[in-house]
Amino acid sequence: MELTGWVKNYDWGRNGIHSAVAQLAMANDPDFRLNEEESYAEMWMGTHICGVSVVKETGETLDRVLKKDLPYLFKVLSISKALSIQVHPNKCEAERLHKERPEIYKDPNHKPELAIALTPFVALVGFQPVEDIRDFIDEFQPLSKLIGKEAVDRLHLSPNSDTLKLCYEKLMKSEEADVAKCIKDIVKNHQKELKSNKLLEVFNKVNSDFPGDVGVLSLFFLNLVHLQPGQAIYLGANEIHAYLDGDCVECMACSDNVIRAGLTPKYKDVEQLISSVIFEGADAGRKLFLPYHIDDHVQVYVPPVDDFAVIHVAIKHTVDTYKLQIQPYGSILITLEGSRTLRLNTSAGPKEIVLTRGSIVYIPVEAAPEIEFAPAEDCGENFTSYIATYNYFRKA
Repeated sequence: MELTGWVKNYDWGRNGIHSAVAQLAMANDPDFRLNEEESYAEMWMGTHICGVSVVKETGETLDRVLKKDLPYLFKVLSISKALSIQVHPNKCEAERLHKERPEIYKDPNHKPELAIALTPFVALVGFQPVEDIRDFIDEFQPLSKLIGKEAVDRLHLSPNSDTLKLCYEKLMKSEEADVAKCIKDIVKNHQKELKSNKLLEVFNKVNSDFPGDVGVLSLFFLNLVHLQPGQAIYLGANEIHAYLDGDCVECMACSDNVIRAGLTPKYKDVEQLISSVIFEGADAGRKLFLPYHIDDHVQVYVPPVDDFAVIHVAIKHTVDTYKLQIQPYGSILITLEGSRTLRLNTSAGPKEIVLTRGSIVYIPVEAAPEIEFAPAEDCGENFTSYIATYNYFRKA
């Protein structure tokens, strides 16, 4: 079944044709109308209640056709300015938060997620080693003053998870006026230090987008990670993060639960974030999530959860037909470049679908044990697609 994705126009998305989401939506849906003044942040593919995909042929929503929800939510993101400082709750927390505040926490599911860069991509991911955070606090005295002597002294005495939590909690619960004063002082008097630590550009950009916001100061606590296309990060439950810039494919458990505490006009639940987040420092290099290679054309990103995995298919235009082995689980494919003819079995018999940039296809369980990517008439360029599926690779 060919699908239409659900486009989200959040403020942090890229505008108009500059957005990869808008480009894919235009290629996917002839009825899509581009507004150059509008931001196009996300395209959702799946059955989540907040953005269900639609079957092109019938106009029905995918959840009604399947008569069930998929365990994952598949997205494309196009980011122009920072997303919130956030964590996603674990399963038990999600159930409790949804029961207590369903207007904020929309579903009872956890939300581990995987982001794969499509362009150079910048994010804050997890806490830096505690000793590095201590050194930043010492180097930037306005920050040290804001956190307070008692907490900073304890960090020096015992640089560990407990003292990291103490300092970060002090920061996140500071008065807005004090935070703004701290940031203003750093901007005025610490440009040299920002530059020497390779933070000047990102500090100024984030502060320009969210002037005086406490989330700006999280740059001194969290790992700044730069991804190149194809590189990925995995974010388990309760791992603090914020995407800052770039385009990515993202897959997650079927949830929209976000606990936010900065860099956002939305509701900030600082108490819950401090309660939920894992205060564990680690080097930025450990945050990269590596796929494993099936062959020259396919690699798979296999997170440590059952809900989802992502298959990256990259077929050179010189290759004839490629056959991909799959298991009988419903999957969603999105094409990013090139053209191929997808051959697969369905409940109604064999089917062929011409894939081009923007094509979104639901691959049914009947398609197993293999699907074929055959040359299309216009097959002069390399073909790239991503497939979200249930994580049967963990059981292999």
